[in-house]
Amino acid sequence: MLDNKDKKIINILKASGREAASSISEKIGMSVPTVIDRIKKLQETGIIKGYKAVVNSKKIGLDVSAIITIISESSSEYSNLVSNAIKEEFVEKCFTTTGNGSHVLLVNVENTDSLEKLLRNIQQWPGVRRTETQIILSSYK
Repeated sequence: MLDNKDKKIINILKASGREAASSISEKIGMSVPTVIDRIKKLQETGIIKGYKAVVNSKKIGLDVSAIITIISESSSEYSNLVSNAIKEEFVEKCFTTTGNGSHVLLVNVENTDSLEKLLRNIQQWPGVRRTETQIILSSYK
């Protein structure tokens, strides 16, 4: 079970995955070895799954972000949808959802032509009945 110190460590690492153990120890009032041990346990138990860079998509030429809702034909195709989404380079996130669609994709592409091409590709995946797309104008968090 997580205690308040573990939760504080998690929140610090969520904000800055490269935060030094010495900095964390100062912020939460624990020794550096204890912080290191706690982080290791959080990793071993799968609470912390990994660390990755948060990339500014626009600075690498991916100027258009969109949310694509997939309306599927049957739940028997869900695993295929997820497999296809994982393989697609422009899909940043894939969620299984409730509501109108079975899956929601967060995508980053170069431009609207690239988005149209991606949509045509997704609409060819087995089990996809149709898609609904929302282009993201601004992102705040």
